[in-house]
Amino acid sequence: MPALRFEILAECPVTGARTGLLHTPHGVVETPVFMPVGTQASVKGLTQQQLRDELGVQILLANTYHLFLRPGHELIRSLGGLHRFMSWPGAILTDSGGFQVFSLDSLRKVTDEGVLFHSHLNGDAHLFTPASTVDVQLALGSDIAMVLDECLAYPASHEAASASMRRTVGWARAAFAHYREAVEGMESRHALFPIVQGSMYADLRRECAGSLVELDAEGYAIGGLSVGEPREMSLEMVGTTAPLLPAGRPRYVMGVGMPEELAQYVARGVDMMDCVLPSRNARNGCLFTSTGRVIIKQARYRDDARPLDENCSCYTCRNYSRAYLRHLFQAGEMLYSILGTLHNVKHYLDIMARIRQSIRLGTFVDLVRALSSREAFEE
Repeated sequence: MPALRFEILAECPVTGARTGLLHTPHGVVETPVFMPVGTQASVKGLTQQQLRDELGVQILLANTYHLFLRPGHELIRSLGGLHRFMSWPGAILTDSGGFQVFSLDSLRKVTDEGVLFHSHLNGDAHLFTPASTVDVQLALGSDIAMVLDECLAYPASHEAASASMRRTVGWARAAFAHYREAVEGMESRHALFPIVQGSMYADLRRECAGSLVELDAEGYAIGGLSVGEPREMSLEMVGTTAPLLPAGRPRYVMGVGMPEELAQYVARGVDMMDCVLPSRNARNGCLFTSTGRVIIKQARYRDDARPLDENCSCYTCRNYSRAYLRHLFQAGEMLYSILGTLHNVKHYLDIMARIRQSIRLGTFVDLVRALSSREAFEE
């Protein structure tokens, strides 16, 4: 029995955007979906109860690399798996650690065998291979696991991108061979997604997608974005790649994007996204609202009695003024990060809910125009 079932409910006849239901072992996820990032089995600043009850989150992302180092996947397995460990009833997607190949470039060495990491915590050496990262994620018990891939910084030469892409394809094949053998006798169900790479070269993206489709995976990811390239180029690569992936399987774009970009990715056939921006920007004082970005430290909010966003129904906006949020930020109070993160994540989830509704109602194209023109400015 497959781990996932993807049900498409409606499509936009103009763009091909679709809305549907992703059936997982830990509940149904409405798509297109934005997944909050819980790197260390925690979305910074929010409790699992807030995520589930206040925000209605259905799926979270956790990081294999960080959980492997601390507290360790075998400990998490012994305590009942990641869902029980973090007391999360919904679905979980784990990445493979491949992005750390990019972000921790001074601490690793890449070969065809895998990636040799030196822990950023204590310097200990660890080898991640296509098979070992599958084993770690099976120990964590995530609903959706990702293959090990290589993510290059932008810009990269065509030669380097080609070699990296072919390595990623080879790793994916090895990962799937190991995964299918490993899950054969397991009672629990887990899906594995390969990741399309190829830097910003359309020919390499097409070649990679064509090779990975042969794996007949339950879903597919598009990686190697948000690595320094212009946003137009990110959208172009997604637009090139998504139509090459199976229409009946979920498509996941990794590490995107700003609020005004979410509908743009959906318009290119994307069903799943994740990004640290809602939580990270909140902690740094950048709050997203329906009328633009609020940089809360600015003096003009010192005596501003208005709610952060009059069009938002989140706990923060129902109860607190901009003046109070500014005071908390200036005072370094941790409550600011809690309230700001809660609002920013709600803002992202509200956008996704509006996107899903507009696809069902046939007004998606109008919403894309409205979001693209409104979000990219400060108040």
